[in-house]
Amino acid sequence: MDPRTAPLPSPPLISLGMLMLSRRILLQQSACGFGACAVASLLANWNRTLAGAGSTALPGGAGLHHPAKAKRVIFLFMQGGVSQVDSFDYKPLLEKRDGEQISFDDPREFANSGTLGSKQKIMKSLWPFRQRGESGRWVSDLFPEMGEHVDKMAFIHSMNTEGVAHGPATLFLHCGALNFIRPSMGSWIDYAIGSENENLPGFVSISPSIGNGGPRNYGSAFLPARHQGTAIGKAGKSELEIEHLSGASRPGGPLNRTDLDRLQQLNQLQRQRHNPSESELDALIHSYELAWQMQSIAPEILDLDKETEETHRLYGIDDPVSASYGKRCLLARRLCEAGVRFIQVNYGDNTANPAWDQHSNMPKHLDHAKAVDRPIAGLLEDLHRRGLLEDTLVWWGSEFGRAPYAQKNGTGRDHNPGGFTMWLAGAGAKPGIAYGETDEFGQLAIQNKVHMHDLHATLLHALGIDHERLTFRHAGRDFRLTDVYGRVVRDILT
Repeated sequence: MDPRTAPLPSPPLISLGMLMLSRRILLQQSACGFGACAVASLLANWNRTLAGAGSTALPGGAGLHHPAKAKRVIFLFMQGGVSQVDSFDYKPLLEKRDGEQISFDDPREFANSGTLGSKQKIMKSLWPFRQRGESGRWVSDLFPEMGEHVDKMAFIHSMNTEGVAHGPATLFLHCGALNFIRPSMGSWIDYAIGSENENLPGFVSISPSIGNGGPRNYGSAFLPARHQGTAIGKAGKSELEIEHLSGASRPGGPLNRTDLDRLQQLNQLQRQRHNPSESELDALIHSYELAWQMQSIAPEILDLDKETEETHRLYGIDDPVSASYGKRCLLARRLCEAGVRFIQVNYGDNTANPAWDQHSNMPKHLDHAKAVDRPIAGLLEDLHRRGLLEDTLVWWGSEFGRAPYAQKNGTGRDHNPGGFTMWLAGAGAKPGIAYGETDEFGQLAIQNKVHMHDLHATLLHALGIDHERLTFRHAGRDFRLTDVYGRVVRDILT
């Protein structure tokens, strides 16, 4: 029987003295409010324990399809498109033929001009490349601090994706689709395996941008609403806080247990009237309970001042240039320790042009690199010191790369979805390797191509999830993150 269409197992029976009750009857007969919520939570954990003991994953989550190499993912999203030929994809021919005019037939050029075959001026990297680490991986002087950790990294130089503009490509990166509202990857992971900490969400997005997909990049779409990501902070803002959690603006301060119990009783009564199998009201009830639980634990996690001065220096928090992203990376480590499954650490802003989008001013890349280089290196070092890199997979990258030629013969580079670089480090990733290649100019992936669907499949595989079996039925069809595509790139996995 196809596991994607297999019927759900019968609800387990629970013994209460001499009574044998099904889960459904128990929930219906339990008192309104948190008695029912607590039982539901316990049953969910009970199911997870059974599934983890050897059964295959059920629709809606809780078990692993195969042994996991990683327990969680930290995604370092560089919004706007880091230039691969100025960072990690060394192309000596660019320097040799700098300034020459040749034809580059690519989708972006066609989208801009409606024609192919026009000549473009080759532009060499603005930063010299050096071989780093025992593995000898090439890294430019744009990222000297990250370059010290190449022996932990698996570079993928043959990435390619869909979409030549930021909006579509960013949505594809996060959701695996351009033309339909789909769940984000973090929501799929939370739906599949949930959080390791019942007092924290399974999916967190730190300082997300409101542009180029905005909340859809951490949204749950047609998955149950409780699986959407929790945003901490906003792009362009230095504060790292969960909006509406503290209750500081509420008369009388944060919601207390008695008030919440009364509110949840009303919510449960309303739910019984509608009685859906899973609804936005269920998510609201869950969010109130989770928010109340987080009031006791979140302030402690968000308090970065408890870390040592040495840790602050490690993440670059002592430097105004890198302090903002350093705090985000440090918070990611703290969330990682606390059991959050998918942590997205965004570097971007809410302006019309995303951070790394240098169409006419490539030297600006250096400003952004200084803001993230030390924090990311600090994160890798800190995870390694604490033993967290053994079961945490760190993923770095942008929605696409940049072209090897000077846009309009100027001083910037255009978008390039045809060939760019991402890297993985930590649990499940082969350390110190380079996989795939772009052509001699660094424009198009030509060897061991890795499509974004393939990367999604690979990341899920590292978490113990079969991307073809993680499905959700919606509108009469079984949907999945990788749609009907994707292959696991086993050569980059341990």
